[in-house]
Amino acid sequence: MRESLWKFGAVRRLVYTLLLVTAVVAVSGCGESRKAFSGTEGKLKVTATIGMITDIVRNVGGDKVEAIGLMKSGVDPHLYKATKGDIDKLNEADVVFYNGLHLEGKMASMLEKLADKKPTVAVSRNIAEASLREMDDNSGLHDPHIWFDVRNWISATETVRDELVRLDAAHADEYRKNAEAYLAKLRQLHEETKTKIAQIPEKSRVLVTAHDAFGYFGAAYGIRVMGLQGISTASEAGLKDVSTLRDFLVDNQIKAVFVESSVPKKTIQAVVDGAKKKGHEVKVGGELFSDAMGEEGTEEGTYIGMVRHNVDTIVNALK
Repeated sequence: MRESLWKFGAVRRLVYTLLLVTAVVAVSGCGESRKAFSGTEGKLKVTATIGMITDIVRNVGGDKVEAIGLMKSGVDPHLYKATKGDIDKLNEADVVFYNGLHLEGKMASMLEKLADKKPTVAVSRNIAEASLREMDDNSGLHDPHIWFDVRNWISATETVRDELVRLDAAHADEYRKNAEAYLAKLRQLHEETKTKIAQIPEKSRVLVTAHDAFGYFGAAYGIRVMGLQGISTASEAGLKDVSTLRDFLVDNQIKAVFVESSVPKKTIQAVVDGAKKKGHEVKVGGELFSDAMGEEGTEEGTYIGMVRHNVDTIVNALK
């Protein structure tokens, strides 16, 4: 009898001890002010696909995030395939930001699977459908080059801000403050772009490029846009495309075309050569940044610097 009572008491003490340990762990967990992020020094670790998005993250996140971009200067996102190193960066991130609208076409399935494991956010998700351009292939999809209307990039910035605030509430005020400063610069950039494009004589406001990436730009700032290739560089330009564009340049006496940093220049050069054979001189007005920004560390390696470079190049060539 005495032995049974002793065993009962021992079991009761063990149960009490386990309950006490559980309570302590629960209380200590409630006392944490933020999650232990995987970045260095407790920073939120962010991976972005294209450079323009990486630039948003750095402006909004400041020193509270560790931002990593997958695609560098001169890279075509339509054709980009993730490397093993990229997959590691995606897996190690606390949050992933991408453009969406099928820009990162060859990474689509990977991003979908990743969304089951962690926040994987398309920065285009809050842009009203009425503001999106339809693709030119009757697919029902939308043009992914949303950053060429600065107002769309304002929406993208707000999406990044809101997600960082949600994930790291301890630094919400800093994210909001950084975002407002950056948004003010974007609003100024939008007005500045409208003013500069208006300096081009109306009949000369025709932007001819290697592929149709500048549709949002044309609609927002009042300039006609023609691309040799379609919206996606995955579609090749044929001889008919070259001859049609060549004839347009000759018939309308267009004096300049533009090459792009992320698209091979040989096809647009074929148009220039064809126009010359028909007695019309067309010059290459300069290189524009379309699907990728300039080299990191340069002014063109930022979104605002990239837009300013493009606008100044276009205006100087067509004005």
